[in-house]
Amino acid sequence: MSSKDKYLDIIIPVYNEGSNILRTLQALADHVNGCYRVLICYDFEEDNTLSAIRSHGGFSGIEFIRNTGRGAHQAIMTGFQYSTADCVLVYPADDDYNAGIVDAMLNKALQGNDIVCASRFIAGGSMVGCPWMKAFLVRSAAFTLHYFAGMPARDPSNGFRMFSRRLLDRIQIESTRGFTYSIELLAKCHRLRWPMAEVPAQWQERVHGQSRFRVLRWLPAYLRWYFYIFGTTFLRRPPESVPAVSINRGSAAGARN
Repeated sequence: MSSKDKYLDIIIPVYNEGSNILRTLQALADHVNGCYRVLICYDFEEDNTLSAIRSHGGFSGIEFIRNTGRGAHQAIMTGFQYSTADCVLVYPADDDYNAGIVDAMLNKALQGNDIVCASRFIAGGSMVGCPWMKAFLVRSAAFTLHYFAGMPARDPSNGFRMFSRRLLDRIQIESTRGFTYSIELLAKCHRLRWPMAEVPAQWQERVHGQSRFRVLRWLPAYLRWYFYIFGTTFLRRPPESVPAVSINRGSAAGARN
Protein backbone atom coordinates (compact mmCIF):
# COMPACT_ATOMS: atom_id res chain seq x y z
CA MET A 1 0.00 0.00 0.00
CA SER A 2 1.45 3.38 -0.97
CA SER A 3 1.99 6.12 1.57
CA LYS A 4 -0.68 8.28 -0.05
CA ASP A 5 -3.28 5.64 0.89
CA LYS A 6 -2.39 5.86 4.57
CA TYR A 7 -4.27 8.33 6.75
CA LEU A 8 -2.23 7.94 9.94
CA ASP A 9 1.50 8.06 10.53
CA ILE A 10 2.65 7.18 14.05
CA ILE A 11 6.03 8.69 14.88
CA ILE A 12 7.93 6.96 17.69
CA PRO A 13 11.25 8.59 18.63
CA VAL A 14 13.52 5.99 20.22
CA TYR A 15 16.78 5.72 22.12
CA ASN A 16 17.63 2.16 23.19
CA GLU A 17 13.98 1.20 23.77
CA GLY A 18 14.56 -2.50 23.12
CA SER A 19 13.00 -3.46 26.46
CA ASN A 20 9.80 -1.50 25.70
CA ILE A 21 9.17 -1.30 21.99
CA LEU A 22 7.73 -4.75 21.29
CA ARG A 23 4.98 -4.34 23.90
CA THR A 24 4.16 -0.92 22.49
CA LEU A 25 4.00 -2.13 18.89
CA GLN A 26 1.88 -5.10 19.91
CA ALA A 27 -0.54 -2.81 21.75
CA LEU A 28 -0.89 -0.65 18.64
CA ALA A 29 -1.44 -3.73 16.48
CA ASP A 30 -4.11 -4.98 18.89
CA HIS A 31 -6.04 -1.72 19.30
CA VAL A 32 -5.60 0.55 16.28
CA ASN A 33 -7.98 -0.14 13.43
CA GLY A 34 -7.67 0.95 9.84
CA CYS A 35 -4.60 1.91 7.90
CA TYR A 36 -1.51 3.25 9.61
CA ARG A 37 2.25 2.99 9.55
CA VAL A 38 4.84 3.41 12.29
CA LEU A 39 7.92 5.56 11.74
CA ILE A 40 10.67 4.50 14.14
CA CYS A 41 12.96 7.54 14.37
CA TYR A 42 16.40 6.67 15.73
CA ASP A 43 19.81 8.29 16.21
CA PHE A 44 22.29 5.50 15.50
CA GLU A 45 22.38 2.06 13.91
CA GLU A 46 23.42 0.28 17.13
CA ASP A 47 20.23 1.38 18.92
CA ASN A 48 18.82 -1.81 20.49
CA THR A 49 15.28 -0.78 19.48
CA LEU A 50 16.08 -1.67 15.88
CA SER A 51 17.47 -5.11 16.64
CA ALA A 52 14.50 -5.91 18.91
CA ILE A 53 12.01 -5.10 16.13
CA ARG A 54 13.98 -6.86 13.41
CA SER A 55 14.47 -9.99 15.47
CA HIS A 56 10.75 -10.18 16.16
CA GLY A 57 9.75 -9.82 12.52
CA GLY A 58 6.02 -10.00 13.24
CA PHE A 59 4.97 -6.40 12.66
CA SER A 60 3.99 -4.85 9.35
CA GLY A 61 3.92 -1.19 8.40
CA ILE A 62 7.15 -0.38 10.26
CA GLU A 63 9.67 1.99 8.68
CA PHE A 64 13.04 2.96 10.19
CA ILE A 65 13.93 6.62 9.80
CA ARG A 66 17.47 7.73 10.62
CA ASN A 67 17.54 11.01 12.53
CA THR A 68 19.09 13.77 10.41
CA GLY A 69 20.59 15.16 13.63
CA ARG A 70 20.72 14.00 17.24
CA GLY A 71 18.26 13.87 20.08
CA ALA A 72 14.51 13.60 20.61
CA HIS A 73 13.59 16.94 19.05
CA GLN A 74 15.38 16.35 15.76
CA ALA A 75 14.14 12.75 15.62
CA ILE A 76 10.56 14.03 15.70
CA MET A 77 11.30 16.78 13.17
CA THR A 78 12.77 14.14 10.85
CA GLY A 79 9.61 12.09 11.32
CA PHE A 80 7.46 15.12 10.48
CA GLN A 81 9.47 15.72 7.31
CA TYR A 82 9.12 12.12 6.20
CA SER A 83 5.43 11.78 7.12
CA THR A 84 2.82 12.06 4.38
CA ALA A 85 -0.39 10.99 6.10
CA ASP A 86 -3.43 13.18 6.76
CA CYS A 87 -2.88 12.81 10.51
CA VAL A 88 0.39 12.40 12.39
CA LEU A 89 0.63 11.04 15.93
CA VAL A 90 3.72 11.35 18.13
CA TYR A 91 3.64 8.31 20.40
CA PRO A 92 5.88 7.35 23.35
CA ALA A 93 8.07 4.28 22.83
CA ASP A 94 7.30 2.93 26.32
CA ASP A 95 3.50 3.40 26.21
CA ASP A 96 1.78 0.03 25.95
CA TYR A 97 -1.41 1.12 27.75
CA ASN A 98 -2.85 4.04 25.72
CA ALA A 99 -3.14 2.39 22.31
CA GLY A 100 -6.88 2.02 22.87
CA ILE A 101 -7.44 5.78 22.55
CA VAL A 102 -5.69 6.21 19.18
CA ASP A 103 -8.87 5.49 17.19
CA ALA A 104 -10.79 8.05 19.27
CA MET A 105 -8.04 10.61 18.63
CA LEU A 106 -8.12 9.87 14.92
CA ASN A 107 -11.91 10.23 14.79
CA LYS A 108 -11.65 13.70 16.33
CA ALA A 109 -8.89 14.64 13.90
CA LEU A 110 -10.94 13.48 10.92
CA GLN A 111 -13.83 15.62 12.22
CA GLY A 112 -11.67 18.68 11.52
CA ASN A 113 -9.61 19.22 14.67
CA ASP A 114 -6.04 20.25 13.86
CA ILE A 115 -4.64 19.05 17.20
CA VAL A 116 -5.98 16.24 19.33
CA CYS A 117 -4.43 16.11 22.79
CA ALA A 118 -4.14 13.02 24.94
CA SER A 119 -5.07 14.63 28.24
CA ARG A 120 -4.19 13.43 31.73
CA PHE A 121 -6.21 16.19 33.35
CA ILE A 122 -9.77 15.59 32.17
CA ALA A 123 -12.33 13.05 33.37
CA GLY A 124 -11.01 9.56 32.70
CA GLY A 125 -7.36 10.65 32.55
CA SER A 126 -4.68 10.08 35.17
CA MET A 127 -1.03 10.66 36.02
CA VAL A 128 0.61 8.05 38.25
CA GLY A 129 4.10 7.95 39.71
CA CYS A 130 5.21 11.34 38.41
CA PRO A 131 8.12 13.00 40.31
CA TRP A 132 6.71 15.77 42.49
CA MET A 133 8.57 18.64 40.79
CA LYS A 134 7.46 17.61 37.32
CA ALA A 135 3.89 17.02 38.55
CA PHE A 136 3.76 20.46 40.18
CA LEU A 137 5.05 22.24 37.07
CA VAL A 138 2.83 20.49 34.52
CA ARG A 139 -0.32 20.74 36.67
CA SER A 140 0.32 24.42 37.44
CA ALA A 141 0.86 25.21 33.76
CA ALA A 142 -2.26 23.29 32.76
CA PHE A 143 -4.43 25.00 35.37
CA THR A 144 -3.29 28.57 34.68
CA LEU A 145 -3.35 28.26 30.89
CA HIS A 146 -6.86 26.80 30.86
CA TYR A 147 -8.53 28.93 33.53
CA PHE A 148 -6.66 32.22 33.12
CA ALA A 149 -5.43 32.28 29.51
CA GLY A 150 -8.38 30.48 27.94
CA MET A 151 -6.42 27.62 26.38
CA PRO A 152 -9.04 24.99 25.41
CA ALA A 153 -6.69 22.03 25.92
CA ARG A 154 -6.16 21.15 29.56
CA ASP A 155 -2.89 19.26 29.26
CA PRO A 156 -0.58 21.56 27.28
CA SER A 157 2.74 19.89 28.14
CA ASN A 158 1.93 16.33 27.10
CA GLY A 159 3.94 15.37 24.01
CA PHE A 160 1.53 12.51 23.17
CA ARG A 161 -0.45 14.41 20.56
CA MET A 162 -1.99 14.11 17.07
CA PHE A 163 -1.53 16.80 14.42
CA SER A 164 -3.26 17.49 11.13
CA ARG A 165 -1.41 17.70 7.84
CA ARG A 166 -2.73 21.26 7.48
CA LEU A 167 -1.10 22.28 10.75
CA LEU A 168 2.28 20.68 10.01
CA ASP A 169 2.34 22.17 6.52
CA ARG A 170 1.37 25.66 7.74
CA ILE A 171 3.24 26.33 10.98
CA GLN A 172 6.93 27.09 11.23
CA ILE A 173 8.42 25.20 14.20
CA GLU A 174 10.87 27.45 16.00
CA SER A 175 11.65 25.19 18.98
CA THR A 176 14.96 23.35 18.95
CA ARG A 177 15.03 21.43 22.24
CA GLY A 178 13.28 18.39 23.64
CA PHE A 179 9.52 18.19 23.31
CA THR A 180 8.86 21.94 23.41
CA TYR A 181 7.72 21.82 19.76
CA SER A 182 4.48 20.25 21.05
CA ILE A 183 3.40 23.16 23.25
CA GLU A 184 4.58 25.52 20.50
CA LEU A 185 2.24 23.91 17.96
CA LEU A 186 -0.56 24.01 20.52
CA ALA A 187 0.07 27.70 21.24
CA LYS A 188 0.15 28.61 17.55
CA CYS A 189 -2.92 26.54 16.72
CA HIS A 190 -4.73 28.44 19.50
CA ARG A 191 -3.59 31.80 18.09
CA LEU A 192 -4.72 30.79 14.60
CA ARG A 193 -8.09 29.94 16.19
CA TRP A 194 -8.04 26.53 14.59
CA PRO A 195 -10.03 23.77 16.31
CA MET A 196 -8.53 21.34 18.77
CA ALA A 197 -9.91 18.52 20.88
CA GLU A 198 -8.79 16.15 23.61
CA VAL A 199 -9.40 12.63 24.83
CA PRO A 200 -8.58 11.21 28.28
CA ALA A 201 -5.24 9.43 28.58
CA GLN A 202 -3.27 7.64 31.25
CA TRP A 203 0.31 8.41 32.21
CA GLN A 204 2.65 6.19 34.21
CA GLU A 205 6.26 6.75 35.19
CA ARG A 206 8.34 4.49 32.98
CA VAL A 207 9.56 1.18 34.39
CA HIS A 208 12.28 0.31 31.84
CA GLY A 209 14.82 2.72 30.43
CA GLN A 210 15.43 6.37 31.19
CA SER A 211 13.12 9.22 30.30
CA ARG A 212 14.53 11.92 28.04
CA PHE A 213 12.13 14.53 29.46
CA ARG A 214 14.33 17.18 31.14
CA VAL A 215 11.92 19.46 32.93
CA LEU A 216 14.36 21.99 34.42
CA ARG A 217 16.66 22.10 31.39
CA TRP A 218 13.76 22.79 29.04
CA LEU A 219 11.80 25.09 31.37
CA PRO A 220 12.91 28.38 29.73
CA ALA A 221 11.81 27.06 26.32
CA TYR A 222 8.44 26.00 27.75
CA LEU A 223 7.97 29.39 29.41
CA ARG A 224 8.31 31.13 26.05
CA TRP A 225 5.21 29.39 24.76
CA TYR A 226 3.43 29.65 28.11
CA PHE A 227 3.62 33.46 27.86
CA TYR A 228 2.86 33.31 24.13
CA ILE A 229 -0.54 31.81 25.01
CA PHE A 230 -1.19 34.61 27.51
CA GLY A 231 -0.20 37.08 24.79
CA THR A 232 -2.85 35.63 22.50
CA THR A 233 -5.52 36.19 25.13
CA PHE A 234 -4.56 39.44 26.84
CA LEU A 235 -2.58 41.25 24.13
CA ARG A 236 -5.01 40.05 21.45
CA ARG A 237 -2.21 38.94 19.18
CA PRO A 238 -3.77 38.13 15.78
CA PRO A 239 -3.55 34.95 13.71
CA GLU A 240 -1.39 36.84 11.21
CA SER A 241 1.42 36.93 13.80
CA VAL A 242 1.98 33.17 13.43
CA PRO A 243 4.92 32.55 11.05
CA ALA A 244 4.07 30.34 8.11
CA VAL A 245 6.33 27.94 6.29
CA SER A 246 6.05 25.81 3.17
CA ILE A 247 7.73 22.44 3.60
CA ASN A 248 8.07 19.74 0.98
CA ARG A 249 6.92 16.70 2.93
CA GLY A 250 8.78 13.49 2.30
CA SER A 251 12.04 15.38 1.82
CA ALA A 252 13.65 13.22 4.48
CA ALA A 253 13.21 10.12 2.36
CA GLY A 254 16.96 9.74 2.24
CA ALA A 255 16.87 8.98 5.94
CA ARG A 256 14.79 5.88 5.36
CA ASN A 257 16.45 2.58 6.17
